[in-house]
Amino acid sequence: MRVHANDGISAQAKKSLQEEGFKVTTDHVPQEQLADYLNKELVDVLLVRSATKVRRDLIDACPTVKLIGRGGVGLDNIDVAYAKDKGLPVINTPASSSISVAELVMAHLFTLMRNLHKSNRRMPDEGRTKFKELKKEYEKGYEVRGKTLGVIGFGRIGQWTARYALGCGMRVVYVDSHATTEAIEVEVGGQSVRVPVKMVTLPELLAQADAITLHVPAQKDGRALLGAAELAQVKPGVVLVNTARGGSIDEDALLKALHEGRVRGAALDVFEGEPEPRAELIAHPGLSLSPHIGAATAEAQGRVGDELADQIIAWRSTVDVS
Repeated sequence: MRVHANDGISAQAKKSLQEEGFKVTTDHVPQEQLADYLNKELVDVLLVRSATKVRRDLIDACPTVKLIGRGGVGLDNIDVAYAKDKGLPVINTPASSSISVAELVMAHLFTLMRNLHKSNRRMPDEGRTKFKELKKEYEKGYEVRGKTLGVIGFGRIGQWTARYALGCGMRVVYVDSHATTEAIEVEVGGQSVRVPVKMVTLPELLAQADAITLHVPAQKDGRALLGAAELAQVKPGVVLVNTARGGSIDEDALLKALHEGRVRGAALDVFEGEPEPRAELIAHPGLSLSPHIGAATAEAQGRVGDELADQIIAWRSTVDVS
């Protein structure tokens, strides 16, 4: 069987699949050439991350593909329902990148609280000539300890983010349509401690939180979860972190809230216009920015690859039996 990982796969996962008799290719093929490549090479398993789209036209054009895999959590770039209607299983790796995304959230959160995103931009040009002025401008940052973190979406990533925040001495409140967790396990010094967290309504979270982080899939109606109405309800001076989906925060409403000072700063790892985010958005000095790297750590990529390899090998055994 042939496996093509169009957005790459870890070396260990590739080796594991090859040892099981799979032929694995990892060269990236441009979207417009992908159907021809898959048909020519008679690919059985197509693996993607976020860069490659697997829409119904590609599914229809590639009858040899029997399994679609997504390295990561979200499936927004795959027409999952259509694939399943055509008898194509779709797999993903929801547990593999949770820690990496949560750590990026905390990195951005510390950056926003201490204005590192601003000072780091200016130090190369002004650090030698305006050192004292910059020191005075950025010396009044904030500690995260004692602040309230609002987590919107309390699945695996949301809960890992909560663990890190609780470890830093933050209070955690959350919104989730399914979870009803009252406490989560936090490991401290090799000991596991159960720490309380509180589920609240979205308006309560917006009013209470000093920082808000989003961990939800795209809304089915395409609407932003935090639009103008929601940003009007936030605690003045809040900071926001979005590592979930571009469009989860309305970008126009965010720019307006930053201009008005209601939102003190925001961190974006995802954007509506990926891979070409809006120029006026990424140029705003109040934003801490990263290019959709939430799950992009060596450890996460290893776990993603291992989980995909295990699922593919298990799937082949069911195909062989049938």
